[in-house]
Amino acid sequence: MSQAPTSAPGAARVVPSDATRVAPGWGGVPGAGGVPGTGRVPGTGPGGAAEAVATPRASPPQDTAAAPAPVKAPSDANTSLVNTCVSTSRAEQLAPYVAPSALLYVSSPARAATTFFDLSAGNRARIAGGAALVLLVTVTVTTLAGIRLVRPLRALTHAARRMEGGDTAARVRVTGGDELARLAVAFNSMSERREQLESVRKAMVSDVAHELRTPLSNIRGWLEAAEDGVVAHDQVLLTSLLEEALLLQHVIDDLRDLSAADAGELRLRKEWVDVGDLLAQTAVAHRASAEQAGVALSVAGSPLGLLLEADPVRLRQALGNLVSNAIRHTPRGGEVTLRARVEGLRVLIEVEDTGSGIAPDELPHVFDRFWRAEKSRSRGTGGSGLGLSIVRKLAEAHGGVVSASSSLGVGTVFTLTLPMPGA
Repeated sequence: MSQAPTSAPGAARVVPSDATRVAPGWGGVPGAGGVPGTGRVPGTGPGGAAEAVATPRASPPQDTAAAPAPVKAPSDANTSLVNTCVSTSRAEQLAPYVAPSALLYVSSPARAATTFFDLSAGNRARIAGGAALVLLVTVTVTTLAGIRLVRPLRALTHAARRMEGGDTAARVRVTGGDELARLAVAFNSMSERREQLESVRKAMVSDVAHELRTPLSNIRGWLEAAEDGVVAHDQVLLTSLLEEALLLQHVIDDLRDLSAADAGELRLRKEWVDVGDLLAQTAVAHRASAEQAGVALSVAGSPLGLLLEADPVRLRQALGNLVSNAIRHTPRGGEVTLRARVEGLRVLIEVEDTGSGIAPDELPHVFDRFWRAEKSRSRGTGGSGLGLSIVRKLAEAHGGVVSASSSLGVGTVFTLTLPMPGA
């Protein structure tokens, strides 16, 4: 490029053409953000596509009245270039303070994007229809399940109200094998047990009334006969009255003992008891009643020095009830035998008779209160019907059990099993 000729003094000023004219402040002129003395726009280098041509500085005009040289406004290209430079510079200055861009992929970037949920007008109508169908199915299923759940509960409620009204035969139908079915089974079992207890209660009240009424009626009859002069006031009358009073007292004492045992108030005063002495004392106490009934009462023996830690009074009461029961149910000429033996860590005391025996279907009930075999329901054999129940309670209070085995026509064996000391 040839150098522009210098102007001689007094020569006219050379004005650059439009191609080389720049806006004020560019090309070394301070202002507008240009780089002083370079004649370039920031962000471009020499030879760049947007390079500006410097304008030679002319000599000051000699004629002060002359007008300044006209300057053309920047073109659109220059304005766009300036905006680009400003944006680039701003980005470079803010780069350290701005987090880098991140991409969030719903699916694998290797797979093409697929529309899963389109909320266009047509799809919204289809979605609303599907939701309505799902809601209808849900309500229907819930209603049917509720009906199925409520129906057996209503049946249980109805049966419970019947039972509350005194219907002991109230039952519910069991269907299926779910929790409601198990609840129905439990309710039926409870109802059956309640019916059994109600039957036992009624029978007990009847038996207690019978046991108390009979001796009282006899006492009243004897006293009225004596008052009317039908019988003489002799020893026979007094003996009969005493026997009936003792029987009445025996029933009352048995009821009191059972009530105390049921309430857990049966107190035991334990001490060391020799089993051999216990059998001998019981036999002596009941020998008179055995001879009167024509029954032979004997002790078969027991191991020497066999000791138990028990309440001697309560233990004699239990063993005495077993012996009295055996004597009452043994025909004349029969035998009642007492024996004791050791089996492991337990002491077994047996009372064996040669009576008529107990039927197999009646054997599980012999320890129930006021229970008697039908053939022995009469009071001719004596007893309150509570003796064996008291034996069971006393055995349990000592940590033991009582059991019975029998053969019809052969006899019965009652076994009182008690733990040995330290067992």
